[in-house]
Amino acid sequence: MLRALSLILVIAVSITPALAQVERRAPESADEIRLSYAPIVREVAPAVVNVYATRITRQQRQSLFSDPFFEQFFERSPFFDSRPQESQSLGSGVIVGEDGLILTNYHVVEGATDIRVAMTDGREYPVELVLADEATDLAALLVRNSDRTFPIVEFADSDRLEVGDLVLAIGNPFGVGQTVTSGIVSALARTGVGITDYQFFIQTDAAINPGNSGGALVDMEGRLVGINSALFTRSGGSNGIGFAIPSNMARVIASTAASGGELVRPWFGATFQTLDAELAAGLGLELPRGALVTEIAPDSPAARAGLRSGDVIVGIDGLAVQDPEALYYRIGLLPIDTTVALDVRRNAEAMTVDLTLEPAPPLAGRRAVISGDTRFAGATAAELTPALAQELGLAFSATGVAIIEVAPGSPAQRLGLRQGDVILNLNGTDIRDIETFESVAGQRPGGWQIVLQRGGSVIRSYVSG
Repeated sequence: MLRALSLILVIAVSITPALAQVERRAPESADEIRLSYAPIVREVAPAVVNVYATRITRQQRQSLFSDPFFEQFFERSPFFDSRPQESQSLGSGVIVGEDGLILTNYHVVEGATDIRVAMTDGREYPVELVLADEATDLAALLVRNSDRTFPIVEFADSDRLEVGDLVLAIGNPFGVGQTVTSGIVSALARTGVGITDYQFFIQTDAAINPGNSGGALVDMEGRLVGINSALFTRSGGSNGIGFAIPSNMARVIASTAASGGELVRPWFGATFQTLDAELAAGLGLELPRGALVTEIAPDSPAARAGLRSGDVIVGIDGLAVQDPEALYYRIGLLPIDTTVALDVRRNAEAMTVDLTLEPAPPLAGRRAVISGDTRFAGATAAELTPALAQELGLAFSATGVAIIEVAPGSPAQRLGLRQGDVILNLNGTDIRDIETFESVAGQRPGGWQIVLQRGGSVIRSYVSG
């Protein structure tokens, strides 16, 4: 019986020194094959830490009245409410700042109320979360109230990696203690993994297991080339396919955290499509590589640069763009107000387009929190903006009201509303702005005819009042 493949998040952290050109060659003798990784490990291991995150979860008391059917007829008793329960997660981290700045994975510390790190020498330190970025699955921690100078791993330029390069993964798999595994870079710029918003992973066969998440992937110079994040597995252990976030992305998070600044990402203002062989041929391209522009937001950086629907972006500042994910990654590494040179194919002709990066517009427009005696109480709704429309996979021209938050246990949650739902019509009234939604949602009719869009599908339902 076939077992479904499961994606297990893991930990990997590492830091690397200044970039140096290294001659790559295969071992030429038996003596060279017997060479040891020990000098690299001695240098890097003290800067790789175990991360212990404590969070409060809520365990639901099960009862007859927990069933949504009975909730329609009986008031919910506080006795049956969920109760808090403490849980812990274990991951890894890598020290990148001598003041105790540590990088780890966002999923390791998400929702944590207390975070501690343990060094290889056994010393433990409380840390504070100074930056958490779900989009990259990276987080920055800082050791509290310490005047110690910490060992660090310096960053390498992950763009210099090549398939076949030797790497070491260091972390705390399965909570057994710090472990080192070796392997090679088996692929670069992996997309479609589904772990973060920026799909541009280093793939390695160095064994990565649960608990390695946030740990270091280092090169043969002991420099950080990636933060280990996930593995693809059938058994729960390593099958030789692990994924790490490139160090160039990790460096952006670390530098932002070190400066105490706010992470502001550039916004392109366009949507893209991946090219296949047939589509590329139809556009007069030899190879199915690049990001095909499908739509451009009005008054956006892409519009001001003169890009058009149908353009194919094949490079940025001299670096090849294989697909839309590669373009998003490259843009995500750059600061606001940077002007980039885009290598564009328009009607099969080559041209260069200069685009200046700008911050994204507000994610959501005017918003309202619904309260009172209504089935929609507990829902926070906002008018669509181009940025929010893109986030939800809608056309830039889309109008209406989206649900951006649903309070746990609220009437809106019991009604079945979810974050990301776009309300199209309530009881025959088209919902095009926040005032209309507030007015209609505040009513108490005998029942609700609801039309909403969810994940690209239009859903129609009837709910009693």
